[in-house]
Order: sequence, then structure tokens, then C-alpha cells
Amino acid sequence: MLDSAPKANAVVGQRSSGFYVRFDRPVDHQDSRLAIKQAGRIVEVLHPRLESMPDVLFARAPALPPGRYSLHWIVGGNPQFDGEIPFTVGSD
Repeated sequence: MLDSAPKANAVVGQRSSGFYVRFDRPVDHQDSRLAIKQAGRIVEVLHPRLESMPDVLFARAPALPPGRYSLHWIVGGNPQFDGEIPFTVGSD
């Protein structure tokens, strides 16, 4: 993983709705997943856009209430790999 929005431990506004993870090689968009978690539970499943750049998983999410979250990603294929990016939604 090279880059993401939000960045690890960032504080974002409630209106922030675009999430992405950039990798150092092309990813299989169809077999990859993104989700927003809070306290270890999935609160929103995101659907990566198939027309994104080959090395980027991008999805939109509804506005989230203030609190601590993580963006969980799973890149499909062989081998499969995953990770989490913690972030906080502040009050606007």
C-alpha cells in the first residue's frame, strides 16, 4: 500500500465521502473489498469502482457520524492481502 485517503490516524469531516487505497501494482477490482469498521464491527460495506485506476481501490461512502473508525481493505487474487487504516470523523 502506497497511499490512502484518509491517511492513517487522520481526522476527517463528516462530509468526507471518498475513500481510496493506492498500491504499487494493479489490483483486481472485482475481487477486492473495502469496508468501514467501528470498534471491530463493519458499519458500512463499500463497493470499489471498477473504472478506477488499475492500482487504486476507490469507493464513496455516506456521511459518517463523529467517532473512531478504520478503513479495512482486502485485495483479491493470489496471494490475497489486506490491511486497516485507522481514522477519526470529527464534527464539522
